[in-house]
Amino acid sequence: MNRFTIIIFIILLNAMYSCKEKDNLMIATMTNNPLMATFNTPYGVPPFDKIKNEHFIPAFEAAMTVHKAEIDSLAAMESAPTFENTIVGLDRCGAMLDRVSSIFFNLSSANTNDEIEKISEEIAPKLAKHRDYISLNADLFHRVKKVWDDREQLGLDEEQAELLDKTYRSFIRNGALLSKKDKEVITKINEEISLLTIKFGQNTLAEVNNFQLVVDNLDDLKGLPESVIAIAADEARAAGQNGKWIFTLQNPSVMPFLQYAENRTLREKLWDAMQLKGNNSNENDNNEIIKKLVNLRLQRANLLGYPTHAHYVLEEQMAKNPDNVGKLLNDLWKPAMKKAEAEAKEIQAYIHNEGGDFKLEPYDWRYYAEKIRKEKFDIDENEIKAYLSLDQVRKGVFSTVSKLYGLNFVERKDLPTYHPEAIPYEVTEADGRFVGILYMDFHPRPSKRGGAWMTSYSDQKMVDGNRVPPVISIVCNFSKATGDTPALLTFDEVTTFFHEFGHALHGLLSNVHYQSLAGTNVPTDFVELPSQVLENWAYQPEVLKSFAVHYKTGDTIPDELIEKINKVGTYGQGFATGEYLAASLLDMDYHTITTPLEGTIGDFEQNRMNARGLIPEIIPRYRSTYFNHIFAGGYSSGYYSYIWSEVLDSDAFEAFKKNGIFDPATASSFRKNVLEKGGSADPMVLYKRFRGAEPSIEPLLKRRGLD
Repeated sequence: MNRFTIIIFIILLNAMYSCKEKDNLMIATMTNNPLMATFNTPYGVPPFDKIKNEHFIPAFEAAMTVHKAEIDSLAAMESAPTFENTIVGLDRCGAMLDRVSSIFFNLSSANTNDEIEKISEEIAPKLAKHRDYISLNADLFHRVKKVWDDREQLGLDEEQAELLDKTYRSFIRNGALLSKKDKEVITKINEEISLLTIKFGQNTLAEVNNFQLVVDNLDDLKGLPESVIAIAADEARAAGQNGKWIFTLQNPSVMPFLQYAENRTLREKLWDAMQLKGNNSNENDNNEIIKKLVNLRLQRANLLGYPTHAHYVLEEQMAKNPDNVGKLLNDLWKPAMKKAEAEAKEIQAYIHNEGGDFKLEPYDWRYYAEKIRKEKFDIDENEIKAYLSLDQVRKGVFSTVSKLYGLNFVERKDLPTYHPEAIPYEVTEADGRFVGILYMDFHPRPSKRGGAWMTSYSDQKMVDGNRVPPVISIVCNFSKATGDTPALLTFDEVTTFFHEFGHALHGLLSNVHYQSLAGTNVPTDFVELPSQVLENWAYQPEVLKSFAVHYKTGDTIPDELIEKINKVGTYGQGFATGEYLAASLLDMDYHTITTPLEGTIGDFEQNRMNARGLIPEIIPRYRSTYFNHIFAGGYSSGYYSYIWSEVLDSDAFEAFKKNGIFDPATASSFRKNVLEKGGSADPMVLYKRFRGAEPSIEPLLKRRGLD
C-alpha cells in the first residue's frame, strides 16, 4: 500500500465519523497536494501560486472518495432521520469536492490550456456518475423522504423549509423514484451530456482562437478608430507580424470592426467567421454535438416524467412552464420585429442615399446603424470612450456600491491569483467588518472563453453560528490598453461591468445559513435581477459625472454628452431586442421538441427563424453552433431569463427613481430582501417584500421603446 493510498484510507475512516470539512482537511494536510491541504492563505483564498495541473486528477479522485464515504455514512446512520442529521448533514458533505471543482472549472473558463481541457474530458463523466451515485442512492433518499413527510410537524423556519424542499425535489428530479433499469439509463445519459457540454465549449473557444483576419494595407482600415487600429497592431506584433494588423473573433476586436470599418468585403469576411463558429465541418464542428445533446435531454426528461426538457427545467424557475415563457417572448416579439423592420427600411434608404446599390446584409447593419445614430443624435462612441477609462469606471462602480450599501474595496496585492490580470480586492462594510474577497479579471486572452460572467470559488455559509465569507470573481473581455492610451471602454462595456458587479454583490452580500442556498443559487430567471438592476445606475447623470473623466484632459463628461447617451437609449432596440429574442426562442424551440431531433441543425434553425418571422437582415444573437449559454452552460431552456429578469429590474428601479437612486431605505430593503437572501425563499415572495407587489411589464416596454 503506497503513501497516497494510506492517506486516502485514513480520510475514509475519518469521513465515516464526520461530514465536517475541517476533519477531512486536517488529514489531507499530510499530502503534498495543495488542493487537499488547508489553505494557509489570507481569508482562505485558493493558493493559485502552488496549484499545478497535475494536482487536479488526484484531488478530484480523493475528494470523490471522501464524499462517497460521507454519503454512505449518512445513508447508513442508525438514528432516526431528522432535519439536522440528514438535510443539514447532506448540505455540509462534499466540501472538499466543492472546493476542488470550483477552482478547476473556474480555471477552465478563465485560464485554460490543453492539459486542463484534457482533464475536463476525463473528469466530467466521473463527476456525473458521482452525482448520480448520490441522487440515486435509495437509502439516502429514504431518509430525506422521511424528513419531508414529517415536515409539517418539524416547526421549520422559512430557510429550513426551503432547504428541505429543494433537497427533496432534487432527489425526485434526478431520478430517485425510477426503476433500477431506468436509473442505469439516466446515469449513462448524464455522463454523456457532461462530456458533450464540455466538448461544445472547447470547440467554440478553439474556433475563436484559430481565426485571424490579417490586414496588411492601412487603407483597408478606413473608418476604424485609432484605438482599435492600435490594438490590432499590438495583436500583429505579438504574432510576429510587424507592420500588419490582426483582428480576432474576440468581442473587443470583431464588434468595432463591424461597427466602423468602411471595407465591406472585410466586414463580410469577419462576419462570416463569427457566425460560422462551430459550423465549419472541421474537428471543432458542433452540429452533431447539438443533436446529441438535444435528444439526450429529451430522453432524460421523458424518463423523469416530463413531456420536454423545457418542462423539466422550467418547473424550478419563476416561469414554471414553457407556456409562460412563450407568452412573454411572443408579447415582445411582435413589437420588436415591427421596430426592427422600420430600422431596416431606414438603413436601406440610407444606403441608397449614399449611392449604394446593394441590399442591406447582416454584416452591414452595425456599420450603417452607427452612422445613422451619429447623424441623428450627434453622438460619437469614440468621444464617449475617451471619458471611460477602465480605472475610472472601476472607481465609479465602487463609489456607486459604497453609496448604496456602504461597502469598501481595497486591492490586496499579497493574495495569490490565477493570472497576473486577475486583481483581488478585500471587501468590507462601512464599519470595517469583513464581507468577502472579490477577484476581477478584465481582458481577453486565448486561455479565456468569450463573454462576461460572475462566479465563486467558495460560497457564503454559516459554521457554528459564524458567517464564513465568500470568495467571488467577475471575468470580462474588455478592450485592452495600448501604448500610452489606457483601456477605454465602450458604454456597452460599462453597463456590462455594472451588470457583473451586480452578480458579485449577490454573492458577496449573501447572509444565509446553508451554502446550497447562498448567493446566486437561485432560479435562473431570478439570478439576473441583481445584475440588471445595477446597470441602471450607469445611465444616471450624477453617477456618470462622478467617474467619467477624459483620460487626456481630466475634464468631467459634459452634461450634453450625458444627455445624448440617455436620449439615444431606445434607438436600435428593434435590432437589439430582436436578435436577443430570436436566440431565446431558438433555445425554447430546441428544448420543447417532443420527438427526437432529425435533419441538420442548420435547417432546424433556419426553419424555426423563418416560421417566427425573423427578418433576413438579423440573425439570432447566438447561432446554434456557438450558443454556449444553452449547450455549454447552465441556460438550456433559460436564455429567456435575461428579459424575464429585466421585467423585474425595470420595475424595481422605479422604486429607486421614486425615492431617490441612493435612498438608504430603498437600498437597505433591496439588500435585505434580495441580495442577502440568496435562494432561501421563493423569488416572487422576496421580490414582493421589496417592492410590495408583483412586477409590471410596462416599465420594460417603455425602456426599450416598445410601448
